Amino acid sequence: MELENLKYPIGKFEKPSVITSEQIKEWINEIALLPSRLTKLVENLSSEELLWQYRPGGWNIRQVIHHCADSHMNGLIRFKLSLTEDTPTIKPYLEGKWANTADAKEAPIEDSLKIIEGLHSRWIYLLKTLNSEDLKCEFIHPEHGKHFSLAEYIGNYAWHSNHHFTHIKQAISHKGNFS
Repeated sequence: MELENLKYPIGKFEKPSVITSEQIKEWINEIALLPSRLTKLVENLSSEELLWQYRPGGWNIRQVIHHCADSHMNGLIRFKLSLTEDTPTIKPYLEGKWANTADAKEAPIEDSLKIIEGLHSRWIYLLKTLNSEDLKCEFIHPEHGKHFSLAEYIGNYAWHSNHHFTHIKQAISHKGNFS
């Protein structure tokens, strides 16, 4: 399998030219489903299976789960900053380095599954209250040098949820061949 397909098994996020309210609802639903889908997918994995990688040189299942918690915490904060400040410049984080900290490499996945469950519950509550003006709120991402609207970022996090869920499924299907 080609490395690019292993990295992006569902493709890269592509912002639609027009984001409809129906699309927003669909994306919010995808974000809402991640905690239960993720827990069900990994609940019976052994410690050895959690070390399986989704691609050569990629993160293992444990790191992907902890990354989802880290990323989605940052995501919620970016939403809140955008709603409460005038086009804030967000602080990026070095996700590759975060994925190699001791907690990301060794902590029980249950810790991050609990974070994801609680965080998504709160995040979904917020997302469902956003009106059309809220969805236009933006932040500046200094790494990309561009503005992101909350409407677009909802899509990005729906994609992110599915992207890493698929990475874990991929790691499971390859049964440690990349570890």
